[in-house]
Amino acid sequence: MNAHNRSAIVHDWVIDLAGAEKCLASIYRIFPSDLYSLLTRPQTLERLQIPPETVQTSFISRMPQAEKRYRSYLPLFPTAVESFDLSDYELVLSSSHSVAKGVLTHAAQLHICYCYTPMRYAWDLYHQYLRDAGLDHGLQGIAARAMLHYLRLWDQSSVSRVRHFIAISEYIARRIRHVYGRESTVIYPPVDVNGFDIGPQRDDFYLAASRLVPYKRMDLIVDAFARMPDRHLVLVGDGPEICNLRRRLPRNVQMLGYQPDDVLRDFMQRARAFIFAAEEDFGIVPVEAQACGTPVIAYARGGSQETVIEGVTGHLFEEQSVESLVDATRRFENGPTLAPPYEIRRNALRFSVDRFEREMKSFVLGSLEAFRREQRGQGARIRC
Repeated sequence: MNAHNRSAIVHDWVIDLAGAEKCLASIYRIFPSDLYSLLTRPQTLERLQIPPETVQTSFISRMPQAEKRYRSYLPLFPTAVESFDLSDYELVLSSSHSVAKGVLTHAAQLHICYCYTPMRYAWDLYHQYLRDAGLDHGLQGIAARAMLHYLRLWDQSSVSRVRHFIAISEYIARRIRHVYGRESTVIYPPVDVNGFDIGPQRDDFYLAASRLVPYKRMDLIVDAFARMPDRHLVLVGDGPEICNLRRRLPRNVQMLGYQPDDVLRDFMQRARAFIFAAEEDFGIVPVEAQACGTPVIAYARGGSQETVIEGVTGHLFEEQSVESLVDATRRFENGPTLAPPYEIRRNALRFSVDRFEREMKSFVLGSLEAFRREQRGQGARIRC
């Protein structure tokens, strides 16, 4: 690959179009660079407007059924990311929630990591990962624990390869400090708030929308509305939990499965409030709901504490429990009136794409200028 801009971007994998990939698209727009990734999906690259000729993948992409089974190659991820030769680049930008930050760099390179989270399955979700994968007992469990122990050691050893960490939220900045012992600068992710607007009317229903996976706690939301049979909930999303949720669905909850963006946006604009029960690193969907002028009732952990203003743009509930969510919903209905829709939308505008790209550009270029001064100063001392 030609280091035409003397910069490279490293992203874990480009398979689904999720929040991290939307951040990648913005980073690529600011700094068009060669992209290195463990594996990619051509359709996703196309949607991100990243030319395939600028992309290099690792040997993981050539493994059997790589697109579907890439997570089963987890023990090989450190070796794969270290196989990239980035020695000709001056600037390396890693976009990392797994191993991208562990790319090999040398002292004459500036490595800045935009960190979505320290590797969750090796650290704070370690026990949950083992349980969900059925690996919390037996010989396979012993092997899995040994593998994750190795990943933690590698993850810690690769921290020194990063000059500057950027965290996606104050919540993640605290995790970076706890796991890596490093300080970081917070730059919130880009949210396409301009793609959302306040609708002409409100209807009498609540909305929850998410990929249906266990940690999103859609089961908690469904069970809470089973306790409130006179309230109507619309649930949008698809995923492995869909059958479990259908079995426990009360009459006042309508499950719609996956819906296109324009349909979801219409529901957001009409809902009384958006319900969010997950502990997220940031949480883009609650910001999108607020961009529609819609209040949010959210779990008071993770990024929601930074994007939802209690008593102004929504309400926060303290425990991931049915009782706590029911109480927050009643506070929303019976408590003081929240801010009007245009003020709720104004809060969401703090997280715009333009703001992200402006802050990222300023941070990276400022860091690069300081790095170059430092390099020139070291050269002068050596000559003396």
